[in-house]
Amino acid sequence: MSDAETPSIDDAELAEESVEEVLEEELPQPELLHGVPVSESRGQVVLHPSRDEYVALVSSLRELGYWMCVDLCGVDYLGYGPNRNLPAGVAPERFEVVVGLLSHSDRSRIRLRVQIPESDPELATLFLIHPSVENPEREVFDMFGIRFDGHPDMTRILMPDEWVGHPLRKDYELGRIPVQFKGASTAR
Repeated sequence: MSDAETPSIDDAELAEESVEEVLEEELPQPELLHGVPVSESRGQVVLHPSRDEYVALVSSLRELGYWMCVDLCGVDYLGYGPNRNLPAGVAPERFEVVVGLLSHSDRSRIRLRVQIPESDPELATLFLIHPSVENPEREVFDMFGIRFDGHPDMTRILMPDEWVGHPLRKDYELGRIPVQFKGASTAR
């Protein structure tokens, strides 16, 4: 290779910069709100915090006027596939905890969707920030097996204490108990 064909240092630097620019243009960058990825669903703002960001985000939102936690539920996405309307940078997991917060002063709602891995189905409790989540967190534990670390009474709420498994998991084996229904009378 002759000196005329050897790339100079300046050419190499330009090549590195252009690769970085191309990567930035090609890879979708997530929009952030309160430091976490954000999306929109049916006119409602949806935040996607990690498990580590979850409690701090809810605490910050409370300071901003989102005083009321109106809903907390679990979702099992087993067999759902990759198309789950998640923003770039949010990896889908089998389970999700969905939290709805309400600001009366702004008349607005914010939804949080936290991804929970099947291998470690645990999330910090919101009980110290929103005591109203005591029973919804217990229900999510009872039905999906997602534990809420720091919850004052993480026990079953709907199923008997000796019940084995979590009935709303999509891989839960149904009891296959035959149910006999009484025949309806046709005489009037």
